Amino acid sequence: MKVLIVDDHDLIRKGIRLLLEGFPDVEVVGEASNGCDAITLALKHHPDVILLDLSMPTGLDGFTTAKTIMDELEDVKIIVLTMHDEEIYVQKAIRYNIHGYLLKNSQTNDLYEALQAVYGGKRFYRTHIPDEHLEKMFAEKEPKSPLTNREREIVRLTFLGYTNNQIANKLKISPKTVENHKTNIMQKLGIKEKHELIQYALKNHIADLV
Repeated sequence: MKVLIVDDHDLIRKGIRLLLEGFPDVEVVGEASNGCDAITLALKHHPDVILLDLSMPTGLDGFTTAKTIMDELEDVKIIVLTMHDEEIYVQKAIRYNIHGYLLKNSQTNDLYEALQAVYGGKRFYRTHIPDEHLEKMFAEKEPKSPLTNREREIVRLTFLGYTNNQIANKLKISPKTVENHKTNIMQKLGIKEKHELIQYALKNHIADLV
């Protein structure tokens, strides 16, 4: 299991690495102190799991970093490792399809259990929120979108008013590819007009994923 550690505190990264090196089936492929470096290392090493801090004072925050990485690497699993135990953070993690949520004061065996769980395709949320309430939060989450991460990004940029050429430049693809994506999106959603696409973006909170 290849793991990338992302935290702006050097001592915390070194401590996590020391813990992980005690597990025979875990390989630490890199450390990053900010979101931009995390994205670069993720694209370079293709880790199986990323341990990601939410609060990084410089550059991208954890949620934006997670979304960017998952847009590019759909198989990667992300575990948020944070001091934030407030419900609003957990709700946002659920909405962003974060695979695991663990507090920094957790036990070593919790970290290993979380890694094994998400690597095996399961979710792992261990907070002070009661399990019953946590399950309700998952149940209330909007149904999984039929769109891929790339298609959702194109919908979001369309909602924000980007032209096909601007979307192509931003995503480093051709305008023709953007047109093809939009055609597929319309077919998947069973819609024909642009205003219906805008309504879909609003209803499914795609416009919020910035």
